[in-house]
Amino acid sequence: MTIRPGLSRRAALLGLSAAPSVVLAASRDAGAASPQPGACLLTPQSIEGPFYLDPRLVRPNLVEGRPGVPLRLDLRVVEAGSCTPLRGARVDVWHADAQGLYFGYEAQGDRRRISTVGQSFLRGTQLSDGIGAVAFETLYPGWYPGRATHVHFKVFVDSRTLVTGQMYFPDETNEAVYRTEAAYGNRLFKRDTLNATDVFARSEDPRRLGFCTMRREGGVYVASLTIAVEGRKARG
Repeated sequence: MTIRPGLSRRAALLGLSAAPSVVLAASRDAGAASPQPGACLLTPQSIEGPFYLDPRLVRPNLVEGRPGVPLRLDLRVVEAGSCTPLRGARVDVWHADAQGLYFGYEAQGDRRRISTVGQSFLRGTQLSDGIGAVAFETLYPGWYPGRATHVHFKVFVDSRTLVTGQMYFPDETNEAVYRTEAAYGNRLFKRDTLNATDVFARSEDPRRLGFCTMRREGGVYVASLTIAVEGRKARG
């Protein structure tokens, strides 16, 4: 894995702390042209979930040799309402591998017998650039019982503002990947939760504003989402 050089950049990432406040997210194509003013609709934050860690992995590539279908996450951080890009926001992402395992915990897998303590796959951190964008090279996330397919993210805007959210994927794409790709097969259980039946997607994001747009670029899926947060000036 490649860790981006630059002491000042790394210091900014690792030294930034934040306390939660009311911050909101919007779904648009982060790979497209800049959003129009007023186009960034707001949605409440999501739960963090039980598998967040901060291993301080400043990197764009999260794969670490895990099997699965290549996925690029195109994320953009902007101010809510105006859609003004935010430079220098810290973006953390983490998600399950093809078999539904998260790194860093005991009792993973369908039988809850796998330990991934000490491993670091499918997690990473970057700072947004001049157009508010970050991109992560990763794998299409697998599923685990009780949840629809998702990727977790945290965005630290400054020392006062943090958004915690979840990105959801189209059911038809999930089905195509899980049905045809060997890395996602041989599971003990059948997949039991779609977007419409996921309790967190239904209760926290009923308008589906955290659902990504999806496209293909050759053999790579590209998932795009814009995260709209409270503006710095608005917070005084």
